[in-house]
Amino acid sequence: MLHIGCHLSSSDGFLAMGRTALEIGADTFQFFTRNPRGSRAKAIDPADAAALRELMAREGFAKVIAHAPYTLNPCSASEDTRTFARETMADDLRRMEFLPGQYYNFHPGSHVGQGVETGIALIADTLNTILTPDQTTTVLLETMAGKGSEVGGRFEELRAILDRVELQDKMGVCLDTCHVSDGGYDIIGDLDGVLEEFDRVIGLERLKAVHLNDSKNPRGARKDRHEKIGQGEIGLEALTRVVCHPALRDLPFCLETPNELPGYAAEIALLRQAAERG
Repeated sequence: MLHIGCHLSSSDGFLAMGRTALEIGADTFQFFTRNPRGSRAKAIDPADAAALRELMAREGFAKVIAHAPYTLNPCSASEDTRTFARETMADDLRRMEFLPGQYYNFHPGSHVGQGVETGIALIADTLNTILTPDQTTTVLLETMAGKGSEVGGRFEELRAILDRVELQDKMGVCLDTCHVSDGGYDIIGDLDGVLEEFDRVIGLERLKAVHLNDSKNPRGARKDRHEKIGQGEIGLEALTRVVCHPALRDLPFCLETPNELPGYAAEIALLRQAAERG
């Protein structure tokens, strides 16, 4: 069975997200832990979190994905910016324990001229500071498009970060289809080859989730501009191969390209039908 959902607003709380997911035919979803531009997070209602846990168990949900704010840059040249990233991520991981055993995804960051190796070392330092042995959340490094000084546009960069993390069992990777295509990987014409390379460099056992996005750009553009499913350069046929691939089909897939709920529902239905045929 295809596990698929989309990014949902957390403004009305946890249970509301679960109910909305069911209404649009989803059995997973993604949400921001706080304002995506960064701010204090609102207090968690333990009863609301418990209600979502019960709904997820009853309805057979896959794991859900919490997404860190976009403004975090754990490999910034500014110590204040790195400290803000560490403190925010540590707080997010404490709060995630109200939903035990889920995923926390973040963009590795931009080295802003310090060099990739320095960026990798700083990201790993942040992770080694915030990860704890007793946490139940798996932290996911997201594959990036390689725009500007982004770290994570190549699989080797993610592997280098992972190799420096002490608590290896707390880490994983989220593959974004738009990002990897924009980064130059040929998921349209050679998905098997891309996944073989991922397995060789990182290990498919570390791949925990997929951001399923089309792209406004041709492969290798390094721009990171999402498009709705089937309306971009990747296309429905290639994205159907992604959701049907034996190495991926049991993972949670999340749509991220901004859309109204009826639009997300239509995309989810389309991909479920395509997966059944595939």
